[in-house]
Amino acid sequence: MQWSFGDILTAVAQITDPNKPALIHGERLITHGDFNVRTNNLARSLLEGGAEPGDKIAFYMRNCPEYSEGIAAAFKASLTHVNVNYRYIDHELVYLLDNADAKIVIYQQEFADSVERIKAQLPLVTQWIEAQDSTVHTEVLDTDYERRARSGDGSAVEVEHSPEDLLFLYTGGTTGMPKGVMWQHDDLFKVMGAGGNPRLSIPPSASLDELLSRIQSQPGPVNLPLPPMMHGTGLLSAIGAMAMGGTCVTLPNTNFDPSQALRAIAANRVTTVTIVGDAFARPMLEALDAAPQAYDISSVNVITSSGVMWTREIKAGLLEHNENLLLVDGFSSSEAIGLGSSVMTKAEDIAVAKFTIGPNCRVFTEDHREVHPGDNETGMVAVRGNLPLGYYKDAEKTDKTFKIIQGERYSIPGDWVQVEADGTLTLLGRGSNCINTAGEKVFPEEVEEALKLHDGIDDALVVGLSDPKWGQAITAVIQTRHNQALDPDELKTWARQQLAAYKLPKHIFQKESLNRAPNGKADYASIRAFAEAQLKPAESLEALNPGVKHGT
Repeated sequence: MQWSFGDILTAVAQITDPNKPALIHGERLITHGDFNVRTNNLARSLLEGGAEPGDKIAFYMRNCPEYSEGIAAAFKASLTHVNVNYRYIDHELVYLLDNADAKIVIYQQEFADSVERIKAQLPLVTQWIEAQDSTVHTEVLDTDYERRARSGDGSAVEVEHSPEDLLFLYTGGTTGMPKGVMWQHDDLFKVMGAGGNPRLSIPPSASLDELLSRIQSQPGPVNLPLPPMMHGTGLLSAIGAMAMGGTCVTLPNTNFDPSQALRAIAANRVTTVTIVGDAFARPMLEALDAAPQAYDISSVNVITSSGVMWTREIKAGLLEHNENLLLVDGFSSSEAIGLGSSVMTKAEDIAVAKFTIGPNCRVFTEDHREVHPGDNETGMVAVRGNLPLGYYKDAEKTDKTFKIIQGERYSIPGDWVQVEADGTLTLLGRGSNCINTAGEKVFPEEVEEALKLHDGIDDALVVGLSDPKWGQAITAVIQTRHNQALDPDELKTWARQQLAAYKLPKHIFQKESLNRAPNGKADYASIRAFAEAQLKPAESLEALNPGVKHGT
């Protein structure tokens, strides 16, 4: 079976109860019947406005019903989705929209000023469509988007969908200008499980009829994506709910509020929650611990995280509030989905950063030798099978990431792992962040996870700073609980119980907030700049007063 999301959504609409909630956003609720009518109307409006199948449609939006509807309309019109990071400033927005060859931009009112400033620089965009702010959820405003969604008879558009229809997933803005990963619908739906779930031993659907039969025979998922849908983790979570005839719940706040999330879970009987590591899980656990009777999370079956490591202690704490939870740590990236997974339940504990390798994965050294269990050698994890076509308009980057090894095409995003004797993977980190200290390679993620085991540390990021003695000095920046002051030397002594001596931070600095992105990703460049600024005064004092401690 070859899949296209346009065909899937059209077919799912025919067998789904029209009164069942499709989208919930605060007090707003859109039924499946209305969702189908509105997305059909919007798809027709986009095509009548001059768009042609294959054209790029960009979404400059926070999590909201309009984003989900817009994605569905794009699929139905065979348009190519482009995600836009709403944190970008003007020149970054212009770069991304120009690089993507966007013909249509749907944006929220709160970003209208930015749109006005950049419009003249993007002559290729022929439709600028304004939607209401994500925080307006008690009423529907008369926006261009809303007029389009309400205008028409709601019938399906006559477009021939193809398994080669594309979805662009832009990534990499924190390490350079963003690149558009090109996923064909067929590959993406298959790598998402095609209606099955390999972690639960549910095979993929072999046909559209089988997929529809599954949807009809079981309650649809009620999914709450907490990270922004403008990033892959939240986006694919929302798409998965729509493709399975389920319900997608989004929060109206612009900043993550754990209490609001927990109330939404209880009110809507959410079954699946999508997060990005401790940035979401820790505040939710703290709220549950503070008021265990205030929130009912018994409806949740699965919490899925992807993108960053998820601390074992936080997982264990959540299981105390719902012992039936399945806590899934997915090892994936925008260009390599399904590298591995780690599943923790009440009955089965796991170690942080230890993953069961995916069925299509291998581990290779830099010269493409395969690393086998027990080899006591590190390598980069690679995945084959359903892969992206590459990066849009970037052949050089595509050639660096997608390699032909032993006659098969692999995606190798750059994650280093140790292959254990039992075949599991221990994730070491992304090679570009690796610290070379006194000839030893140290991955920041390993040190970060060790520091976060300390009761007083909420978050930690680690970088390597230039050092005349060590080459690079391991340097940690920590965010403490309630901003309490912690003694750096005491922390180093404590950390020695968790880490080999050569992996210990040479400097530990404290910062009120590590300013992670809304999807939980770290901005290592700003952390490095902060640490360098802290280190310079300390070095100056050390030169004046040798032997005196100055907080490093």
